[in-house]
Amino acid sequence: MKLKMLYSYLNADLTYIEKEIENSIQSHSNILNEASLQLLQAGGKRIRPVFVLLGGQFGSYNIESLKNVAVTLELIHMATLVHDDVIDDSMLRRGKPTIKAQWDNKVAIYTGDYILALSLEVMSKIQNEMAHKILADTLIEVCLGEIEQIKDKYRFDQSMKDYFRRIKRKTALLIAISCQLGGICSGVEEKIHKLLYKYGYYVGMAFQITDDILDFVGTEKDLGKPAGSDLLQGNITLPVLLAMKDDDLRKDILKVNEYTTKDEMKRLIDRIKTTNVIEQSRNISDKYLQKALNVLDELPNIRARKVLKDIALFIGKRKF
Repeated sequence: MKLKMLYSYLNADLTYIEKEIENSIQSHSNILNEASLQLLQAGGKRIRPVFVLLGGQFGSYNIESLKNVAVTLELIHMATLVHDDVIDDSMLRRGKPTIKAQWDNKVAIYTGDYILALSLEVMSKIQNEMAHKILADTLIEVCLGEIEQIKDKYRFDQSMKDYFRRIKRKTALLIAISCQLGGICSGVEEKIHKLLYKYGYYVGMAFQITDDILDFVGTEKDLGKPAGSDLLQGNITLPVLLAMKDDDLRKDILKVNEYTTKDEMKRLIDRIKTTNVIEQSRNISDKYLQKALNVLDELPNIRARKVLKDIALFIGKRKF
């Protein structure tokens, strides 16, 4: 079963939000229009809007009250993707040329800035002071995460704590507040929206760890980029940190740089895959997922809770 099938009953509202996102990125600049639209049409899971809507179902669900939150969070996510592609010098995203590849770094940076500015404009339409505070604090953390990611490139001596803090800022926070703000903007009580945040955080951590695993075990066709791209770009992920506990592997991992060839990377990845680091990484991801499932037990037993559970279980079984 595909992920989208788990929440197919939300399709009408998700289509509405997709149109709102498309309308929001319209610009008088042809380049900004083309670049932003290319990113939007490249697809994506739109998992943040999904979590906003599911969180909203624990309160007085109203798509008009939730759409601006969903659009804001997806725009923030889109902006970070554009900036990430510049930082990582990525030519492909989801198997298609990135904005920096089709135009250049300058256009990509300004497109990312433009989309981020749009998110702030949409954010101003949200009539909830707590939501504004949460969004502002999260934006700060996301930016700090981007800086940390730059600083940590090819820093092979980083700790597990460094890695977990980075993926919290990179992925888990936006998913956590997607769940939480959906609840807040639907009028749920504090206990509920804090539980929604915790669920989103745990799922977000597992989601990113799974992505980092798939970078080693996925195919180039599935990934839309060569396997091992994260390591080649200097992004030190959980499987790499675990693999470096082996002295022989550590020596070869430390040699990786931007000039490492595709064949050299393939040989290194094959060696890493013969160890148990993938299994260890999955076990850590599973622990986060179990925490998410435990949180769900404390939420009201409604349809959205079952869907949130199914999404967590889907992430746990995801091969790609």
